[in-house]
Amino acid sequence: MEKAIIGKKVGMSQIFDEAGKVIPVTVIQAGPCTVVQKKTEDKDGYNAVQLGYEDVAEKRLSKPEVGHLKKAGSDLKRVLREFDLDNYEELNVGDVITCDVFAAGDRVDVTGISKGKGYAGVVKRHGFHVQKVTHGGGPIHRHPGSSGPATDPSRVFKGTKKAGHMGAEQVTVQNLDVVQVDEELGLIAVCGAIPGPKGGVVLVKSSVKKLIEKKGEAGVSSNPQKASARINPQKASARNK
Repeated sequence: MEKAIIGKKVGMSQIFDEAGKVIPVTVIQAGPCTVVQKKTEDKDGYNAVQLGYEDVAEKRLSKPEVGHLKKAGSDLKRVLREFDLDNYEELNVGDVITCDVFAAGDRVDVTGISKGKGYAGVVKRHGFHVQKVTHGGGPIHRHPGSSGPATDPSRVFKGTKKAGHMGAEQVTVQNLDVVQVDEELGLIAVCGAIPGPKGGVVLVKSSVKKLIEKKGEAGVSSNPQKASARINPQKASARNK
């Protein structure tokens, strides 16, 4: 069953497991979220649910947003996001989703807006090499160099790696493990780092990738003929001679 929730990034910490191993985690203040709207294929052309997160004053919203939320009979919410869930039929307008929908061991995808780093050059933004700092190099050690084609087409193609605005874009980190869920405080701890600054809004959803279990020990063939060759003492003695 697919699960989703909206939350805020609290910050990073660490948790010790039963074996004493340190697990770096990011703590997320997840929910509570209210189902504001339920979209169906007959009316809207697709199936989805819209969740609202974080109460806000009416003066902070536009009139269309206020009308949309009041029509649903919901409290005014600052953040509205849609999720395409396979169990959308079980959810109804007004239902409240809390962090207890997730449990330790779940795998999730976390989406957020990455930190903005302003206007950056090609060395910082794309990892370009710095030119040799030798005699005659001049003050161009971090410049990108020539990248334009010849007379035809006499222009630089779109998408060429150049200096520009770095960060402040939507990023999704996939396949993170849920290490711990605190239902009382409404916190979810996921292993690893997630995009965005502290206090940034993040979307947590069940991972789209499916974990494939290994069938056997790595590097050992399951072919019975090869297995018999490994345990046959005659063949082993023949190779040792």
